[in-house]
Amino acid sequence: MTTSEDEQSKVSCNKGRFMKGDLVEVCSDEDGFQGAWFAATVIEQVSSGNLMIQYKSLRNDEDTDFLTEVVDSNHIRPHPGQEAVDHYRELEEVDALYNDGWWVGVISKVIGKQKYEVYFRGTDEEMVFKQSDLRRHQEWISGKWVSSNLVDIFKK
Repeated sequence: MTTSEDEQSKVSCNKGRFMKGDLVEVCSDEDGFQGAWFAATVIEQVSSGNLMIQYKSLRNDEDTDFLTEVVDSNHIRPHPGQEAVDHYRELEEVDALYNDGWWVGVISKVIGKQKYEVYFRGTDEEMVFKQSDLRRHQEWISGKWVSSNLVDIFKK
């Protein structure tokens, strides 16, 4: 890849700088999916502020391949990675993997060492999750991952 092609494959926006092949998460504005983040890979920059991405788990209508679409870079953030967590506590904010996306919830009950009941404010529902389907909730703010308990302080 030449330097000019390399520069063209990068996107600079308020969410970060993304290159072809980067693992990212994409949020949706579609009904029923608001607030969820879906894993994807950057395919290319389409225009200023728009990226072509391919989802890691969402399939196209024909179910022949993973869904590919153009997304505004304001709806993209870097993949947060996975940190090891020994256990979660009641009332701790988490992301729960459900329907192929990460949804923000709160631990409402510790059922056992590896099982938790999670409450989702947006839908007023509670569901049980294995620890392996949870991660600590973080926000991508000003180019940094910020722990959910520090978000309000950081935004001030």
